Amino acid sequence: MTSIKDAADHFLAHHRIAVTGVSSHPEGHGSNAVYQRLKEKGYEAFAINPNSPTVEGDTAYPTLSAVPGGVEAVVIGTRPAHALGTVKEAAELGISEVWMHRAFGSGSVDKNAVAWGREHGMTVIDGGCPLMFGDTADGAHQTMCRMLTWTRKVPKEV
Repeated sequence: MTSIKDAADHFLAHHRIAVTGVSSHPEGHGSNAVYQRLKEKGYEAFAINPNSPTVEGDTAYPTLSAVPGGVEAVVIGTRPAHALGTVKEAAELGISEVWMHRAFGSGSVDKNAVAWGREHGMTVIDGGCPLMFGDTADGAHQTMCRMLTWTRKVPKEV
């Protein structure tokens, strides 16, 4: 097992990151916040939304495979029911790192998708948020990380 900090650092070392679930109606969508912060911090972030050609004023892609030049890692910010399909598509594309966003409730975490990804050699971070770690973090997310680690919504190891 790898500590969440080490897994997060390795994930955030990638430059081209897809974010699924970015909405054309951003109010209250965690995926939109992740997408915007990654862009602000200099990442090449790609919005994945099969229902809208644009989000946040940017091109949205219907699938991971539609992103020109591919991506290195994926943040899953959709309902858990979509996680397994995303993990399988990522594996088919050779993407070995996936982060299933979760703050409260189940978030985007699907136990079957976590197990499938790990069984296929992928690093799957099953909870928390990329904005809780590294230079993408802010004080509010760091505080939330401590609280959610205590309540086990952020794993200590992956």
